[in-house]
Amino acid sequence: MAKTGFQLEGRSVTVRGRFCRLAEVEGEGYKFLADPKSGIAALRDSGRADLFTFLQELPETAPRHPYPFEWDNFAVLPISTFDQWWSKEIGFKARNKAKQAEKKGIVIREVPFDDTLVRGIWEIYNEVPVRQGRRFPHYGKSLEAVRSMSATFLESSVFIGAFDGDKLIGFIKLTMDDAGTQAGLMHILSLISYRDKAPTNALIVQAVRSCADRAVTRLVYANFAYGKKSRSSLSDFKERNGFQRVDVPRYYVPLTPWGSVSFRLGLHRRLSEQMPESVAAKLRDLRSRWYQRRFNLKSESF
Repeated sequence: MAKTGFQLEGRSVTVRGRFCRLAEVEGEGYKFLADPKSGIAALRDSGRADLFTFLQELPETAPRHPYPFEWDNFAVLPISTFDQWWSKEIGFKARNKAKQAEKKGIVIREVPFDDTLVRGIWEIYNEVPVRQGRRFPHYGKSLEAVRSMSATFLESSVFIGAFDGDKLIGFIKLTMDDAGTQAGLMHILSLISYRDKAPTNALIVQAVRSCADRAVTRLVYANFAYGKKSRSSLSDFKERNGFQRVDVPRYYVPLTPWGSVSFRLGLHRRLSEQMPESVAAKLRDLRSRWYQRRFNLKSESF
């Protein structure tokens, strides 16, 4: 995606696509437009895109805007108290994994955004070029690029670190919505070389605790399902930790006549979203095997 230099409600607008220019606002899924109608009018006048997409904000799931939409989804964990989640909602395997991390000396705590954290994140990003069977987009980025990327929405974000001694081995960037009732896992990543110590499981535990302490009632872990792929090891991990699939409308607002045509023809979708899932699954498997051979990688697990 390329930034346009245009902003809506103080957030940058990015555009992707060549045949159909699809615009969305920075922080999509973590921050939500207070007034979509005014934003759409301003973007239409700018002439920078053919279609504009945005997600409906939870907790409402029934369509409430008069625009074309397709169904998208979130992985959502409703939070009342930490004890309720820990004793009643988290799966047995996930709870044991989190306990395992503590027994192996992994310490989890909220941390300030500073040079030490940025360097630790940079080292995690640059551990391996491939994650979950695909190229990892942040591998090879400079320290300053990682600093700039991690510094978005600082006023409403909480950072959580997993430490083995003084070494950062995993982290979460937890970003609150403007109402302070929903938090999203904007970034969650751990060193693959430490996966036997289950730092990611322990990070989720602290994320729930941090939300409960702040009276945040929903924790969102991106999508539950991606495209036509309904299940994966990642969705299983989310489910074991109590996350549920919640479907929400994703609106597509034509800004030009070509935008209307493109939406009807499905040109706003990526190629991988248009092919049959049986074909896409085989291609993903081939890609994963090729990367594993090329970079001599072991499969990740949750």
